[in-house]
Amino acid sequence: MIPSLFNKSRPINYIIIAGLLFFGFVLFQISNSSEPLTVYLFLEKVSVLTLLIFSLFVSNFIAKRNGLSKDSSYPFLFYFIALLFFPSVFNSINLVIASFFVLLALRRLFSLQSMQLTKEKIFDASLWIFLASLFHFWAILFIILVFVSIIFHVSGDYRNWILPFIAFFTIAVITLFFSLLFEKPWFEEILNTANYNFKLQFSSIIAQNSALLIYGFFVVLFLFSMLFTFSRRPIILHAAYKKVIYAMLIGILIYLISPVKANENLIFTFFPMAILATGFVEMTKDDFWKQIIMGIFILIGITLFVFQL
Repeated sequence: MIPSLFNKSRPINYIIIAGLLFFGFVLFQISNSSEPLTVYLFLEKVSVLTLLIFSLFVSNFIAKRNGLSKDSSYPFLFYFIALLFFPSVFNSINLVIASFFVLLALRRLFSLQSMQLTKEKIFDASLWIFLASLFHFWAILFIILVFVSIIFHVSGDYRNWILPFIAFFTIAVITLFFSLLFEKPWFEEILNTANYNFKLQFSSIIAQNSALLIYGFFVVLFLFSMLFTFSRRPIILHAAYKKVIYAMLIGILIYLISPVKANENLIFTFFPMAILATGFVEMTKDDFWKQIIMGIFILIGITLFVFQL
């Protein structure tokens, strides 16, 4: 039932998921509201919801445009379920902004396989990543994926290796300019967030710990499925799938290195997880097991969301 509903890219699928996200977002805000609603707070919440909806569409666009899904809406669905696992993301505007900028960077990096406008794409991707780092410093680690993409596609031209550094100085100069203009110590604030902590810390809330462990189990399942079926996938897509795996590892590293081990830091793994899950479902020929795995994943996501209200 569920696989057949989302195995095609239908407008109704996007409307249903976007509507459910809106409903879940409002329900979470009502259940976790601890401060009076002001105009500023209202605009902040609307911005978060808008960016999350756009993130769903960008994720699905990247998957379809680069052949990472067979014209299905699975990436849209799985990204939404990841949000249900960790609804605390709904209150993390900086992380949502940083994640959205990273998605825009990934859109440019995955399109490198067309071998058109490669320099523009490398520069744009680097620019988005450095912008993301202004909102969550460790998002800067995705610059690794820029250099990995250069190795995969355009390593022969030395100018491509310089472009990320030009993007870095561009963002640094713009940030310095506005910092001086508004007399705000933004550089100092950004550097103060560059702390790290590799010590694992678990929440005192059982539902959040359960969400972390179960999400980790599914990530491992989908990742190993990708690795074991890699040789059966089209050769032309191997570089793209490798970038998905690298993106997942970088997202996990961001969580591990962040000074506060909050579950919402896993937002950077949502896109690669959605692609890995899509690959798992589309490579599973047995419809019975496909429905069982998807049903369990969705049911657990909904259950954990309810328990975290």
